[in-house]
Amino acid sequence: MKRLFDIVASASGLMASSPVTVPTALAVFWQDKHSPFYIADRVGKGGKLFKMIKLRSMIINADKSGVDSTQNNDNRITPVGQFIRKYKLDEMTQLLNVLAGDMSLVGPRPNVKRETDLYTDIEKGLLDVRPGITDLASIVFADEGDILEGKEDPDIAYNQLIRPWKSRLALFYIENQSVALDAEIILATIETIVDRPKALKRVQKILRKLGAPEDLIEVAGREKELVPTAPPGTDEIVTTRENKPQADA
Repeated sequence: MKRLFDIVASASGLMASSPVTVPTALAVFWQDKHSPFYIADRVGKGGKLFKMIKLRSMIINADKSGVDSTQNNDNRITPVGQFIRKYKLDEMTQLLNVLAGDMSLVGPRPNVKRETDLYTDIEKGLLDVRPGITDLASIVFADEGDILEGKEDPDIAYNQLIRPWKSRLALFYIENQSVALDAEIILATIETIVDRPKALKRVQKILRKLGAPEDLIEVAGREKELVPTAPPGTDEIVTTRENKPQADA
């Protein structure tokens, strides 16, 4: 049922978004005469690598910098890219990945291998399902660039401030996934663009209805400053992106 929902919704989404995505892709090409698409390896279901397709919002070879997390003031983002990222247009081409079966509309966001190699045993459960274009964490951390702005090491900041809660939200989704929940998350994702505070309240309502832990509900409201936290499955806050032996979960 979920796969059928993905196919129908992604095909409809590609047609509906084409009046915006096609001109935007042309604008990306026009600014530097390079491909408007960014195609890169991401880790999918079962740890299998796949090619994720995005509208390119950064300069050519931006990924060669070795920095995976992006601040809003990142000088790799192009002028057209600022517009693309603001309205999440870079995600629309991932509907092609959904049609191909590499992704779902809703599911944990796909990560680069450098990040999934850091997963704890509990976080490896995120790879038991197809990754998605959006999920609860995509709404809660839609301001990821703002959170990381000004941080000396945005990748470490991501692992300390965002990853712990992003993983918990994704694991909670996996435990409770359904087509009805997917529809609610898609609605909240659209709402994020026009009224993010309202979307956050919707996420909190979803979490309460499904019996989520109170601390997860509180963070989803994003009313308090994020503090360094250990990811699920360990008591250690991340200070390096090198693998360490894991404590018993």
